[in-house]
Amino acid sequence: MPPPALRALARRTPTFAPVPHKSILSVTGSQASEFLNGILSSTVPLQQRSPFFSSFLHAQGRVLHDVFVYTQTDPVKGDKGYLIEYDSRPSEAAELLPLLKRYVLRSKVKIRDGSDQYDVWASWGSEKESTWETQRKWNWARSGAVEPVWDLSEGWPWGTEDCFVRDRRAVGMGHRRLVKKGDRPPESSSHDEAHHDAYLLHRILNGVPESSTDIVPMQAFPMDSNLDVMGALDFRKGCYVGQELTVRTYHTGVIRKRILPVMIHSADEAPLKTGDFPNRGASFQPGLDIRASVIRAADDDRPTPRPRGTGKLLSSTQNVGLALLRLEHVDGWEKGDLNLTFEEGGQKPTWSISPWWPDWWPRQTD
Repeated sequence: MPPPALRALARRTPTFAPVPHKSILSVTGSQASEFLNGILSSTVPLQQRSPFFSSFLHAQGRVLHDVFVYTQTDPVKGDKGYLIEYDSRPSEAAELLPLLKRYVLRSKVKIRDGSDQYDVWASWGSEKESTWETQRKWNWARSGAVEPVWDLSEGWPWGTEDCFVRDRRAVGMGHRRLVKKGDRPPESSSHDEAHHDAYLLHRILNGVPESSTDIVPMQAFPMDSNLDVMGALDFRKGCYVGQELTVRTYHTGVIRKRILPVMIHSADEAPLKTGDFPNRGASFQPGLDIRASVIRAADDDRPTPRPRGTGKLLSSTQNVGLALLRLEHVDGWEKGDLNLTFEEGGQKPTWSISPWWPDWWPRQTD
């Protein structure tokens, strides 16, 4: 649930929408589960193949791709395999298909591009989701990393259907599914269809980063990008690519940044406090620097150094967005000591942002 000022933006009816810029890889073979378990950042169930959310990391611990992994069953042979959904837009990361083929070696695995066979659709707002979207439990590390603790007695948290996954990255995200090219998802008979921008807005209001715009390949660290909170990281499994730095940060590091949803407004507005959000329908170029400045009394003319570091504006639409922010800046903003602003193209006016913590976000008392 977003803050009161933004609740008019949230869709109140069951909705389905396409998810653009996605490609699909098919991974099959008798050792497909073991193969993926050695390169993905979360544990792949080996006893019973099930869908899940995960990521591929660089050897130095930075994110290459956040991915959904679906199960599939060959309709003729009955063989089971996996379908990996990832962002298809060009980036600094190596192309995923040749990257994975380098890891095959002698594994009994076959990898091929299946993007011409499937479309990705997201659905949310159905009452059926309340049957599996149970109260979250969390495991905290001293570093500030947070993991969801799933009660497996209630079943596999991400679902068990082929080409379907419960989106457990945040409470209220709904689910997504792969549909044959040209076909309509089953939700088309019971949900309202929306443009893919509606899904972007849905993600932002729930504080969920996704794909290369929000989780910049070769630059983003997994915990800064909330992959721990969203269930994409396992800090106790065996070796996988990027594990060493990730686990070291979990045990001995400190999480200094997080991606949070933000309101974007003029400097003389305070929508979180007034409850009045002037939606101007604007979106902004991702990657703009967000700077913190000290709030001073009118009669205080002492020189004040600018707080160190900057944040980054990520996806945005309708004057709301996601931003990678330093936690010390968020703390200063919440105390009323700092302003958070950015300029578009170096031009005035300067825009202000108001971050908020999604209501599902884990608290230390959880």
